[in-house]
Amino acid sequence: MKNTLFSIACILFSGIAGGQLLAQEMPDSALFHFESKGNPVIRHKHTADPAAIVKGDTLWLFTGHDEPGNQAGYHMNDWLVFSTTDLKHWTEYPSPLKVTDFSWAPAGNAFAGHVAEKDGKFYWYVSTNWKGIGVAVSDKITGPYHDALGKQLLTNDDCFADDHAWACIDPDVFIDDDGTPYILWGNRHCYIARLADNMTELAGPVKMIELGDEHPFTEAPWLWKYNGKYYLAYAAEWPEKIAYAMADSPEGPYTPMGIISEIAGNSNTTHPAIVQFGDRWIFISHNGGLDGGGSGSRSVIMEPMEYNPDGTIRKIHPSSEGVNIN
Repeated sequence: MKNTLFSIACILFSGIAGGQLLAQEMPDSALFHFESKGNPVIRHKHTADPAAIVKGDTLWLFTGHDEPGNQAGYHMNDWLVFSTTDLKHWTEYPSPLKVTDFSWAPAGNAFAGHVAEKDGKFYWYVSTNWKGIGVAVSDKITGPYHDALGKQLLTNDDCFADDHAWACIDPDVFIDDDGTPYILWGNRHCYIARLADNMTELAGPVKMIELGDEHPFTEAPWLWKYNGKYYLAYAAEWPEKIAYAMADSPEGPYTPMGIISEIAGNSNTTHPAIVQFGDRWIFISHNGGLDGGGSGSRSVIMEPMEYNPDGTIRKIHPSSEGVNIN
């Protein structure tokens, strides 16, 4: 009994000490706390290209960071991390990853990225200006992250159906129920490949997902699973809308299902991220809705997402209220 009590005490002390250590590593003075007022969710900075994961009762949001002032083109130097437990009260953490952390992309921009967790580590897949897709790794979701390879994971050579300079962008990582990881990416064509268990190598050939011509794929894939079906959302056409497709396997074949979100306000681009948070499904994207915003100075938004009884997705309408946070 004494040994049991001693063990419990040690566990409790370790938890407290671990929490204190984390507090020392990330003091509250390093954090920024704010409340969401609806859409856009974040109003003190321009944010774009959202990705999100849910851990326990916390939604973690990862974004690109546009320079303010309705920029002509994309001027992005780092990536950002935010968290919330109620979609109203948010915490911003110090930027854990900058484009200058990748020596192979000295002139690059911090384009769209995606964070995935596997075996206790966090992997941040990023795209840069014409240089391809890299991956950074950290033991903590808040970072800091460091370049895991010292080179690109994917380049334009992996985009066999394209020859334009920005073909290799917009990574998305999906880990299936059996633990198999996949990476998707592309501009003009959607590519997919299996990742190795180490998350830093390919474990299979690069394949292309056919999505038809009615709402042609532009970029920004996002893959998830619901009720045994695989769903792929993506930016379609130009200016971009968000379409989706359904399949029985991550690699397809996919059946295009049409548009679920129309052209983003005041922005040529959009970028989907879709997660289940508690008992709700949340649709995340970006528009140019802040004062001084536009296609080069964008802002992340959130809307509720609902399925029809047959598993199809109901149209998502833009609003200033965003998700219901009351």
